[in-house]
This record gives sequence, C-alpha cells and structure tokens, in this order.
Amino acid sequence: MTKRYEDASWKESMRIKLDVNNMFAENVGEEHGYTKADVDAMQEKAKVAHKSIKAAKEAGNLGFMELPESHKEIAKEIKEFADANKGKYDNFVVLGIGGSALGNIALQTALNHPYYNLNDEARNGYPRLFVPDNVDPTRLKGLLETLDLSRTVFNVISKSGGTAETMSQFLTARAKVVEELGEDAVADHFIATTSEHSGNLIKIAKEEGMKTYYIPENVGGRFSVLTPVGLISAAFTGIDIEELLAGAAYMDQICDTDELWSNPAYLNAALQYLADQDGKPMSVMMPYAHDLKDVADWYRQLWAESLGKKVNRAGEVINVGPTPVKALGATDQHSQVQLYMEGPFDKVVTFIEVEKYKETLEIADGYEDISGVSYLGGHTFNELLTVEKQATELALTENNRLNCTVTFPEVNAFTIGQFFYMYELATAFAGELYDIDAFNQPGVELGKQYAYGVLGREGFTEKKEEFDARPEKNSDLIL
Repeated sequence: MTKRYEDASWKESMRIKLDVNNMFAENVGEEHGYTKADVDAMQEKAKVAHKSIKAAKEAGNLGFMELPESHKEIAKEIKEFADANKGKYDNFVVLGIGGSALGNIALQTALNHPYYNLNDEARNGYPRLFVPDNVDPTRLKGLLETLDLSRTVFNVISKSGGTAETMSQFLTARAKVVEELGEDAVADHFIATTSEHSGNLIKIAKEEGMKTYYIPENVGGRFSVLTPVGLISAAFTGIDIEELLAGAAYMDQICDTDELWSNPAYLNAALQYLADQDGKPMSVMMPYAHDLKDVADWYRQLWAESLGKKVNRAGEVINVGPTPVKALGATDQHSQVQLYMEGPFDKVVTFIEVEKYKETLEIADGYEDISGVSYLGGHTFNELLTVEKQATELALTENNRLNCTVTFPEVNAFTIGQFFYMYELATAFAGELYDIDAFNQPGVELGKQYAYGVLGREGFTEKKEEFDARPEKNSDLIL
C-alpha cells in the first residue's frame, strides 16, 4: 500500500511555512526591523556556513542530518517490535532526562489524543505513556506505587549509562520489579536505549538480557528525538514513526541550499542571530495549539544548550547565546503578552499557527440579551484561537515588536518531522554564525561533576573536595 507521504502533492500540501514579514522594517519600522539588504549582506556568511555544515555531515560529525535516511530500517524494526508487544503492557515508562525525555513528551502531546492516558478508546490497545523526566522523590515514588508493574515496560535511555538521574530511576524501578516479580522479570520489563559499544548501560543490558536499541555516537541528546530515543515510545503509543522520518527527509530536501531566501532553517537562524546582535536575545516560541505546547519545551533545550557558550572555536571568551522562552497561546496572552507588548525591546516572538485543527468545536449560543457574551455563539473555538493569534501578531507588529510565524497545515507526524529537522538545522547554522561548537555542553558538566563527587562516584574525589571547601553562606543574607 502506498503511504500518503510518498505522494508528492500531499507532501507539498503538508509543507510547513515560515513567515518572516514581521521581522522587516516595512512592517515593524526602521528602528527595529531589518531590510532585504541586511539579509543579503549575510549571504556570503551563509555560503561559508553551509559549506562547513555539509563538510561536517560528510565527515560523520552531524549525525542528526543522517537520521531521516539512516533510520528508515530501524524505524521499521521498532514498529514491528512495538506491534508484536501490543496488548502485553498497559504502561510504557521512559526513564531519561533532558534530551532523553523532552522529545518523547513533545511527540506524545502533539500526535496523540489530549487525554491519551485516560481514554481507552483513543489508545486502541496501546499502553499509557509516562515520562517522569526528573528525580523528584514524591513524583517517582508515586508513579511506581500507582503502576501495575507486571503490565509495565521501562525504556532506560542514557548513551553513557552514567547519567545520575536516569540510572537512579533505573536502579529504583528495577528493585521494585525484582521485589514484585523476581529477577527473571527484568529482561521482560526493561528496554535499554544506549551506546552500542561503550558505557555502563550496555553492560547492564547485556548482563540482564534486555532488548537494546542504539543511539548513534554522533547524535547528542537534544538532537536525538528521531533516533530510538524518541521513536520507541512513539511507536509504542501508535504514532507513525516512518511518516515522522519522512517529514524530516522532506525538510532536508527543502533546506539543501545555501541561498538564505530559499532556506527556511537558515533564514530563521540568520534573523534570530541579527536580532540577538541588536540587543534582542530573548527568543519566545508561542504555539497557538495545545498540541504543540511541549514542542516549545523541546525547542527551549535545543536552543539554550546548543548556543549558550562561553568560548568560540578559537577559545576566546565571548559568552554568547540567545535565551529561549516558551509560551502558549492563548493562555499566555493573559500572563506574558503585556511584557512582550510594552516591555523592553529585547524579544523575538515566534508564533506557531495551525490551519486545520484535529477537531472542530462550536461555541454554543446563549444569553442573546447580553451582547458582550452572545456574539461568541455561532463561531468555533478553532476560529477564536486563530483570530486571537492573528490579533496578537498584529498588536505586536503595530508596537514595532519583531515576530514571525511557523504555520502547520495540520499537526501530524509528517509536519512534526519537518519542524524538528528545520529547527535542528537552524541550530547548526546559528552555531556557525556565532563561531561556536553547537554540539557540546561544557557548562552542564561542572555541576554534574560536583554532584558525582558528593555522591561518591569513583574518580571525582577532587570535585568533592572543591564542593566541601565552598564558601559558607552569610546567615544575615538568609531571611
């Protein structure tokens, strides 16, 4: 059977679009807006950056760019595994944090029923999904107490198997499974998603006989949603992961050019970079669809961890990086938009608009004698949300505030795949503009090392000593 994403006209109808009109002086004024000449002046940099990105991909250093093709067969295998286990488990739990969790959450929120875990009909035999994404003791204990462990499978996600949060979750969940079901149950209730050739988790997985899937060595956590990190939980909850990869492949084709005006990933990154250089480092992502609220959370990690860097590639201290902010329309019209509208000129707002929502819901008629209420009757919630987005966009523009819009024809696996890839590529391109390594995270490591030392991990004694020697806090400053 031909898949819909194999049809060229369907793919074109599902293309997500980037609208940057409100980044330009014609719309927001000359003081804050840009000109075509400003973008054209970056074209040579874009060509150099594109060449660098292509060379890095050819050298095998940008694994996320390989995934739309390299993971086609892996996706089929994962789908077969998920289908073979359909009905065996009532609960699927992701044990991971950060890049090992945020993509899973974003996929679930975007592509499944909004009350998936509570709706048996919507799940259609697939298990409920839980992603703790933290080591808060109350939350994790409550989850393990609530689930029927005999009907639960855990996917432990850590490339190294040394992530303290993930391995703490695993140790605790494993102990509960052994306590209730016995040692022999571990292999049947745990999947390991990790490095194929090194690390603690692959050793444990082999020893325990767990089903294993591998994270490519050249794909970092925040770029890993299209690897088994994100694909397994998606497949287990009925998401079409082959269509997801097809969407990413389609965006890869669209962006295979060094021409800024033809490449949405590059143009978006270039404009965000210009804004940052002009004193607008706050990058707000504001979806007008609850389905996409956790996509903004995924973006927040991608942008912050990739672009917030102390040094450039020459080792010079530059302390750069835009600050990503997540918001949700229309919810945050009632909490954040006042700041965006009248506060400092330090933000770029990226709206996400959906042309066709999954459902249509009419607003009921009533109170015909109260004009301030009755006018709503006869409209739909779809219309209300879209109009509120467009009205907020216009209001920001009238107040000379930079904004742009990413439009989804509809929210499905194909459009989500496009979005993930477009922003991953935009991140790589922005890294070239800042002249930084967008794929490391040295600022995260020091805090981890102190924690390892305090908790007694071998090899981190020096960090424990530094921790113990930290300055005492002034009690007068604790009120």
